[in-house]
Amino acid sequence: MTTADVAHLEKVTGAVEVAESAERRGAKPKRRRWELTAVGVVLAAVFLVPFIVMVLGSLKSRPEILRIPPTYFPESWHPDNYATMWDTPETPLAFNMASTVIISVFATVLVLLVAIPAAYYTARHKFPGRAVFLGLVLVTQMLQPTVLVTGLIREFFAIGINDTWLAMILVNAAFNLSFAVWILHSFFASIPVEIEEAAMLDGLSRWQTLVRVSLPLVWPGIVTATIFVVVSCWNEFAASLVVLTTAENQPLSVALTKFIGQYDTSWQYVFAISTVGIIPVVILFAFIEKRLVAGLTAGSVK
Repeated sequence: MTTADVAHLEKVTGAVEVAESAERRGAKPKRRRWELTAVGVVLAAVFLVPFIVMVLGSLKSRPEILRIPPTYFPESWHPDNYATMWDTPETPLAFNMASTVIISVFATVLVLLVAIPAAYYTARHKFPGRAVFLGLVLVTQMLQPTVLVTGLIREFFAIGINDTWLAMILVNAAFNLSFAVWILHSFFASIPVEIEEAAMLDGLSRWQTLVRVSLPLVWPGIVTATIFVVVSCWNEFAASLVVLTTAENQPLSVALTKFIGQYDTSWQYVFAISTVGIIPVVILFAFIEKRLVAGLTAGSVK
C-alpha cells in the first residue's frame, strides 16, 4: 500500500468518524425532543381528563351518571340534554348567559381603560409615595367581594343600582383593577424610556407615544391582564349571588347552582351547562393566543 493510499484511507476513516459523531449528536436532541413530547402528552392528558369526564357526563342520563360501577362512555347518548336544559322555567339560562357575557366584557373594558393610563403614569413618573401606592394596590388584591358585600349592597341601594348589571360590572372592575395595574406597571417599566423620548423628538405627543409606541410593546401584558380579568369575571359567584337577586340578571355561575338541590341534583344538566360555560373562554384563549405571540415582537421594529 502506497503512501497516497494510506493518506486516502485515513481521510476516509476521519470522515466516517466525523459523520458518526454528528449522527450521535443529532440523535441526542431528537431523543430529548421525544421525551419532552411524551411528558407534555401525559401532562395534557392529566389536565384534560376532568373536562372529558364533564363532556361525556353531559351526554348521559342521570341514572347512568349515578350508576355504580360507573360507565366511562354513555351506553345511550343524550345530546338532547343541551336542548332541554334551556327550557327550565325557574332558570332562564339564555338570560344568564347574556348576563355573564355583558358583565365580563364591560368589566374588562372598564378595567383596561383605567389600568392602562394608571400603570403608565406610575411607571414613568416617580411621584412621592409611589412605592406605598403600588403596595396598597397589591394589598387590595387580597380582599374578596364577600368581605365587603354588606357595604357594597348599602351603597348600591343608596345610588339605586342594586340588582343591576351595572352593579356587578363595578364590583368586578373594582376587584380586578389592582392586578391589572400591577401587571401593566411592570410591562411599562420594562420599556426603555429612550424609545419614547425618540418618538417625542419626532413630534409625537405623550398620548400619541403611549398609543403608537408603548401599547404595542406592552401588548403581551394587556393580553395577560385581559385573560385574567375575563376569567375572574366569568367565574365570579359570591358577590353575584348576593347583589343580583333577579333570576334573569344572574350570571351562569349562579344559575348553575339551581340544578343542585339538597336531595336531588340534575347532574346531566350541571355537566351540560358547565360545558357550554367554558366554550366562550376556550374561544377567547384560542383567539387571543396569536395576538400574544405577535405582541412579543410588535412595535419595537416600527
